[in-house]
Amino acid sequence: MSSNRGTRFGKYTLLNRIAVGGMAEVFLARQEGLEGFEKTICIKRIRPHLSSQPNFVRMFLNEAKLAAQLNHPNVVQIYDLGRVNDSYFIAMEYISGRDMSRIIPKAEKAGIPFPMIYALRIASNVCEGLYYAHTKGDAYGNPLNVVHRDITPENILVSFNGTVKIVDFGIAKANTQLEQTRAGEIKGKLSYMSPEQCMGHPLDARSDIFSFGSVIYEWVTGYKLFTGENEMAILKSIIDGKIYPPSYFKEDVPEAVERILMKSLDKDKNKRYQSAWEMQFDIDTYLASSEFTPSNIHLSNFLKQIFGDEIEREKELLLKHKEESERTARPKDASEEEVLELEEVGGRALTDSMLRKDSGSELSMEDTANGKKGSGVQPLPRKKKNGDASELRIKLSLDEVDALKRVAERHKISVEQLTRELLKSHLKFL
Repeated sequence: MSSNRGTRFGKYTLLNRIAVGGMAEVFLARQEGLEGFEKTICIKRIRPHLSSQPNFVRMFLNEAKLAAQLNHPNVVQIYDLGRVNDSYFIAMEYISGRDMSRIIPKAEKAGIPFPMIYALRIASNVCEGLYYAHTKGDAYGNPLNVVHRDITPENILVSFNGTVKIVDFGIAKANTQLEQTRAGEIKGKLSYMSPEQCMGHPLDARSDIFSFGSVIYEWVTGYKLFTGENEMAILKSIIDGKIYPPSYFKEDVPEAVERILMKSLDKDKNKRYQSAWEMQFDIDTYLASSEFTPSNIHLSNFLKQIFGDEIEREKELLLKHKEESERTARPKDASEEEVLELEEVGGRALTDSMLRKDSGSELSMEDTANGKKGSGVQPLPRKKKNGDASELRIKLSLDEVDALKRVAERHKISVEQLTRELLKSHLKFL
């Protein structure tokens, strides 16, 4: 049922439901106060059928208590935790912007390649937010040992004013959690997991660094690093597969950037960056040496250029809600609730990513080994025997041949070997 006047929910007014998952639903909401005080926020509310299940309630509350302790410009802020009747909720910062899984495709569709220098500028801010969360302590100075465990393009948000936010520490793990994750259980999006996360080992900040390295690799080259026809194939690729330097796919990747990415993606966590600050330092050093270093204003102008139509629709939607609310203002009892229609709002990037994992299944190492249907995992097919080698002839332009020679020389391998490795890396996407 659609409602323009909104629905009272405790001290908040729910305007529209903008995302629904298996565990929670998220609303665009308004907080009102004295002398016309008004603030647009998001409300994440546990689904009604789960409110009576203690395990789900504890998991929801643990998420909120942990996230509420994080207060940093590059981390989405949690404002409130409460309960209205039998509905538990958290109130959080509303960000008018888009996540990186939408920004880069939108730019490409508009015929504007996403600049690598912008990707590195965003990466620097993400590193700053991660370092803050990784080193955050409680009020008594005890380390929280936060690990995000779900660093993906969907969980990195850029607002229309150019600020960068890490979204959803909802599956983060800290020593202070009341209910620890079951042993061997794997959460997060498979393609961006670290090797130790895939194997169900204890995680620390270096796991997030590996995940973020795979995200930046994708931004810079345009290729997703770890793929496969099923979950087992992806896990195998992360644990055993070779990571090709980004210049294999994009010749003009600077050597300094390539070194940063390859260090962050070392499968031996002791050889990776040991902190997000170390990674940020190298990124900032490269940015400082560049002819152009983008600011928040540059990012803002870039987003406004490609999302101009959506920004205007978002403003119109919020104005409509405000006008309707003023015309039909009427106190409502907190128990009066309606199911609001899903509506496209600018905060979508903030909320969709938080709910995808809620509605998805959890993958355990036991399920992985047995190929259980419940986890959506299928056993790896048996390897076929190699047949006789065959010869493939392709025609290339002189410029393409020269580019192959330059990349091969840079990596000290033959052109034939480089070509063979490039073909093998592309075939895994088929």
